Amino acid sequence: MQIESLFEDVFGSLPEYPTKQREANSDVDFQMAVRNALRYIPKVHHEVLAKEFADELAQYGHIYAYRFMPNFDLKAAPLSEIPAKCQQAAAIIGMILNNLDREVAQFPQELVTYGGNGQVFSNWIQFRLTLRYLSRMTSRQTLVMYSGHPLGLFPSHEDSPRVTVTNGMMIPNFSTKPLYDKLFALGVTQYGQMTAGSYAYIGPQGIVHGTTITVMNAGRRYLGVDSLAGKVFVTSGLGGMSGAQPKAATIAGCISVTAEVSAEALLKRHKQGWLDDYSSDLDKVMELLKKHRMEKKTISIGYLGNIVDLWERLAEEKELLVDLGSDQTSLHNPFLGGYYPVGISVEEADIMMTAEPERFKQLVRESLLRHIAAIDKLAARGMHFWDYGNAFLVDDIFSMGFGPFRWVCTSQSPHDLDQTDKISCEVIEKLMETDVPAHVQQQYLDNKRWIEGAAENRLVVGSQARILYSDQEGRIAIALAFNDAIRSGRVSAPIVLARDHHDVSGTDSPFRETSDVNDGSAFTADMAVQNVIGDSFRGATWVSLHNGGGVGWGDVINGGFGLLLDGSEEAARRATSMLQWDVSNGVARRSWSGNRKAREAIQRTQTLVRHDRSI
Repeated sequence: MQIESLFEDVFGSLPEYPTKQREANSDVDFQMAVRNALRYIPKVHHEVLAKEFADELAQYGHIYAYRFMPNFDLKAAPLSEIPAKCQQAAAIIGMILNNLDREVAQFPQELVTYGGNGQVFSNWIQFRLTLRYLSRMTSRQTLVMYSGHPLGLFPSHEDSPRVTVTNGMMIPNFSTKPLYDKLFALGVTQYGQMTAGSYAYIGPQGIVHGTTITVMNAGRRYLGVDSLAGKVFVTSGLGGMSGAQPKAATIAGCISVTAEVSAEALLKRHKQGWLDDYSSDLDKVMELLKKHRMEKKTISIGYLGNIVDLWERLAEEKELLVDLGSDQTSLHNPFLGGYYPVGISVEEADIMMTAEPERFKQLVRESLLRHIAAIDKLAARGMHFWDYGNAFLVDDIFSMGFGPFRWVCTSQSPHDLDQTDKISCEVIEKLMETDVPAHVQQQYLDNKRWIEGAAENRLVVGSQARILYSDQEGRIAIALAFNDAIRSGRVSAPIVLARDHHDVSGTDSPFRETSDVNDGSAFTADMAVQNVIGDSFRGATWVSLHNGGGVGWGDVINGGFGLLLDGSEEAARRATSMLQWDVSNGVARRSWSGNRKAREAIQRTQTLVRHDRSI
């Protein structure tokens, strides 16, 4: 990959437009939108580019500036190959490139990493300009990002973040979806989802561990079993995040059937080895399901078709063939590609959603009624269904302080990732020797099982990264062990620590992450905002704060961080200070709301802090 070419002039021939995702917004001020985009461009090119930008806006409802899209595939390059004056900035460049890798991103041409519309940048000019700033900045500067727009480099100091990111932030009284659509078309805001706009996505692996834990605990909670051998899990979605489901089900040891309307998405997961078999024929799907159910053999089956057809066929079967059911369609965006109605093809739906939006909405509503009716029939017969992805309850895990911690080996070396797996497993084994409650021990056991099988399960897509649902004590211990390994040479290059915003302290979302906060404060956002502020002055390399993510824009405030470990004492100090706050903030909030497990967890934290004079 020719990274240097990203900084070259690009006023040559115009590439073909590669997208058709959106429609033009009739309420948009075209002149203002074009004028906004032209601010990035020298005036000598305005005449040519004004027409190009206007054409894009009319056709796609947004100016993506496709002339500036690189003509080669983006990949997470090794840190040593990224041109930059500052190692922290080089690491951020690597994370951005991974978010736009065609093997990782959902719609890379639109700068969408996952979730249907979760963007890294609003247009390709911003991408190039941001990388240019990062390649030139020093460790005494901070790059400020406004919803994809690089505002500029500002003087700071070595302990401050190198980048601060905000996405989709709005004045509360004006935080409406129609106004967002208008401002997005104008190019002045964007929906960053969670780790899309914060440069911390690691492919579908990022949700595999959480989904694995969910399926395993669903078996324990609903079926009363630890082994899921012969149990059947049915769900939908093989996209950027939902694509984790068949892999997670396989790791959990059950049989899974996942419906997906997009052949491209389904074949992508099959090629990656995350989907064992597939068919567009429901008879063949039923045959595979019954065979493996009888033999109690694990398999992941893909159904190339609509989930409604699959649920209705299962409801018609005389025998109850499904034990656990779920869903990961992007229902936060039901009328613009997040949900495809039954009875029409994907191609027909893509045309109808823009050409006949009211008819399309009616078909979606009718499809949802059939969808729910089929699920209700199966639930009445004994299937256990939960919603995961749109509004799933994770109260126990977050209250205990466990959440989706992750790391990226900047060398992009599989050997380094293998070493980090071994190191983290060593840390978990030591934690298992400590005096903790049984429910915490269960999490440690599940984590050990996850890490031990990580390499065999071929989880890496994109950068050499790993996710682990860890608690505060585990995160700090793993970070310090990694830092020591970098210093000793056991790991050859720095490591980026990060997490999903969907975490203990990172997200205020009354219908998902904080739905278990029962003191009346579930609709407040102090926790997520305070978390980003606290991370920023405790050592984070970059921080982000987003309006929207997971359940949709306007319904949640969430934030994240990235922290570079380079083997230095300073990195160890930053990691200890920041990770301690990044978890205990949310545990303390849940404890204050009356959660028993959170109270127990924060009391253990208090004991640890009292005995650690370095904190």
